[in-house]
Amino acid sequence: MNCESVILAAGLGTRMKSRIPKVLHTLSERPLIWWSVQSAYQATGRNPLVVIGPEDAEIRKVIGGSADCIEQRERLGTGHAVMQAAERLRGKSDLVLVTLGDMPLLSTETLKDLIHTQMSNDGAITLTTAIVSKARGFGRILRDQDGGIQEIIEEAHATPDQMAIREVNVSAYCFQAQWFWENLSYLPLSPKGEYYLTDIVGLAVEQGSIIKWVEITDENEIIGINTREHLAEAQAVLNERINRTWMLSGVTIIDPKTTYIGPDVEIGMDTTIFPNTIIEGPTVIGEDCRVGPSSFIRGSSIANRCKVFMSVVERAVLEDEVDIGPYAHLRTGAHLCRGVHMGNFGEVKNSTLGPGVKMGHFSYVGDSKIGEDTNVSAGVITCNYDGEKKNETVIGEDVFLGSDTMLVAPLTIGKGARTGAGSVVTKDVPEYTLVAGVPARGIRKLKENE
Repeated sequence: MNCESVILAAGLGTRMKSRIPKVLHTLSERPLIWWSVQSAYQATGRNPLVVIGPEDAEIRKVIGGSADCIEQRERLGTGHAVMQAAERLRGKSDLVLVTLGDMPLLSTETLKDLIHTQMSNDGAITLTTAIVSKARGFGRILRDQDGGIQEIIEEAHATPDQMAIREVNVSAYCFQAQWFWENLSYLPLSPKGEYYLTDIVGLAVEQGSIIKWVEITDENEIIGINTREHLAEAQAVLNERINRTWMLSGVTIIDPKTTYIGPDVEIGMDTTIFPNTIIEGPTVIGEDCRVGPSSFIRGSSIANRCKVFMSVVERAVLEDEVDIGPYAHLRTGAHLCRGVHMGNFGEVKNSTLGPGVKMGHFSYVGDSKIGEDTNVSAGVITCNYDGEKKNETVIGEDVFLGSDTMLVAPLTIGKGARTGAGSVVTKDVPEYTLVAGVPARGIRKLKENE
């Protein structure tokens, strides 16, 4: 049997107190709707149809080619929302999966179980239920004396006795498609003037259909996002899942509760992540690294046996055995070759530091190429911006730049050259030449290896 899916995402999300549509708020760097779309696609093998509101054009942009969208021009309830998909999906599949766009933790495995259960169901509906400690606004499951599902009562219309029921409707359903599209139009109008999808359960029971269900035992899986508090709860659950996965894969995380690792991060075994560290994707970290504490890494590549201590690394590349920090800042385009050491409060932007380069503390290197085994002493600055454009500095191998040297780009420093402390270098320096002063002038030629 094949299965199409519909995701309901037209809600205003007013309790989020935001100008951003609710399903575009992010969870682990991705919008809520992304998680729902991915789960539905993985469960059915088909792109889902997402029902959005008339002012939600931004959702279309975010979804892109991963799903189709259809508008619910008037917000008349969940049943009315699904009706918008009828013309598009009628006759296209044997089954229809319906989920919500604000339940990002509902797993693919649960949805597959839901679909497979309905495949063996002679009745019209299989739905998801859970026994909960906190109802979270879900409708309550009403059963007959034999334990069969008879009805779903929405929380807004439940009596005190019904409110006390701990079994809730999780709002994920799988329907026999032909029956579903034929019966949607029979949904009654609720006292609130809306058409509730939950009322279709009562219609099925009236027709003698048996309702099957899949019980979700992990209460965290059914966190729906209606407030920023819910968003934080879901993020904590997702963090725990991701961190557990890495620890089971051979990564040491000293304090998982204070460590954030994004879904697009890869980490090699025997690497240790220290507390208060954030790693966002796409980032690759190799084996035997030590990262943190209090480090922030985004969109970077870090090879093996590196140390990133209390530093910020953004869209940078670190080759093997690089050691940076504390308080180093690698910005976009920074490339530190094998064995580079970078001291505290240093900054590198759009530059390559060759193998074995030593960069002292309080130094800035921008738009530069630095040759192998060069020493960049404390306080060295590449003056790469002339007020109109960025200029390049090229520094050869085995150069020694004295403390507080200012290198005014564009500039080339030859192999084996040296600058005196406090020099302001405004002209190219030949190989094996010592310069000093303000502005720097040639002092003498140097012997190789001097």
